[in-house]
Amino acid sequence: MATYGLMIDNEWCTGCHSCEIACRNELGLPRGQWGIKLLELGPWKKLDGTWETKYVPVPTSSCTLCEDRVAAGGVPSCQLHCLAQCIEYGTLDELAQKMEAKGYKCSVFLP
Repeated sequence: MATYGLMIDNEWCTGCHSCEIACRNELGLPRGQWGIKLLELGPWKKLDGTWETKYVPVPTSSCTLCEDRVAAGGVPSCQLHCLAQCIEYGTLDELAQKMEAKGYKCSVFLP
């Protein structure tokens, strides 16, 4: 049986919080509870004088990979509503191939 998970392209996340809200609504979580939580790193000043901020969506222990949506042929709510299209659902093998092609700034979440 294949293992499924989420690949998050940390290079392109814009910090819009759509994944958080979509997930919370999908799971019916109360305010202050998260299935996926967006973390913000920065801003910090780089050596060349420019500023950098990174956004990192992190699935929590409440994440179910939207089992019901996926069983009905859909994708997890966080992927569906990601404005930057930087969250992808798939098998571990599929996600590993995508990460290898990208080369950097990706993470994979397996429940």
